[in-house]
Amino acid sequence: MESTVNKRDKQSLADAFQNDFLIGAAVNHRTIVSQNELLNQHYNSVTAENEMKFESLHPKEQLYTFERADKIAGFARENGMKLRGHTLVWHNQTPDWVFEDGHGGIAGRELLLARMKSHIETVVNRYKDTIYCWDVVNEAVTDDGEESLRPSKWLHGIGQDYIEQAFRFAHEADPNALLFYNDYNECNPGKREKIYSLVKALLENGAPIHGIGLQAHWNLFDPSLDLIREAIERYASLGLKLQITEMDVSMFAFDDRRTDLKAPTADMIRLQEERYKQFFGLFREYKDVLTSVTFWGAADDYTWLDHFPVRGRKNWPLLFDTEQRPKEVVKEIIGQ
Repeated sequence: MESTVNKRDKQSLADAFQNDFLIGAAVNHRTIVSQNELLNQHYNSVTAENEMKFESLHPKEQLYTFERADKIAGFARENGMKLRGHTLVWHNQTPDWVFEDGHGGIAGRELLLARMKSHIETVVNRYKDTIYCWDVVNEAVTDDGEESLRPSKWLHGIGQDYIEQAFRFAHEADPNALLFYNDYNECNPGKREKIYSLVKALLENGAPIHGIGLQAHWNLFDPSLDLIREAIERYASLGLKLQITEMDVSMFAFDDRRTDLKAPTADMIRLQEERYKQFFGLFREYKDVLTSVTFWGAADDYTWLDHFPVRGRKNWPLLFDTEQRPKEVVKEIIGQ
């Protein structure tokens, strides 16, 4: 007879939370191969890391490149996984041609709106049989200062209603898709209130927005559990569903610039375990409003935090190690 420990090793993270929320991972065209077994065992939702962003899908005005995105959509379908769409409108990873008029000038409001609408219609329609929700607008809110919206080319070219317009275009393209506003530093009180005010205004204007994505790029020290709880409560008060969309727990504080570590220290591992247990305890408390918890990666063998923000530094922010084995805390989370 198998020991309880061995049985728990084989338990699935997704199965453990099947009555609470989806468990997702960001993937790319390589990791759906290299992490295939892990993804199928422990995750029931995926998000394309970069393959569905504007510059990846639509590098030139008359050219769409769907091959890699199609592979990820096919992977989700073949394995019975939910698929989140990420992302339709973002100030980053959007090609320059979008904001140019083709005659050496800057695209005006009507041209920009037409391009946004065409892009959203084309992309959302292509994946409407597979993608159940979209991060429609990503990171539109400023981190600092009195201004609410980031001074992006979308804002300058269209005006403050560009976010509302994007949600309306997405809803027209797929009335069944759930539509999210997605952002980071979402638990910082100043930015939290800006996000809250933005989404509240969208709702008051009748925009078809269904949820808020909390990216949850957290670390061993920040944000505090109290700030996370306050953010969840504040956003949930709008009557929307919430999702954790890009979670990782960095071993380094943001201003830590060390490059000497070849492996996490015992203290780092202990702190990360404590944080993950706290986070999942909190998530379960809010399972009525929280519908998905997605990690920005599946295992430490591949993470965007390698070499960011410090070149030449490895990070270990996820629940599975560089060999794609579950860390000790996974057994505790599953057993919570």
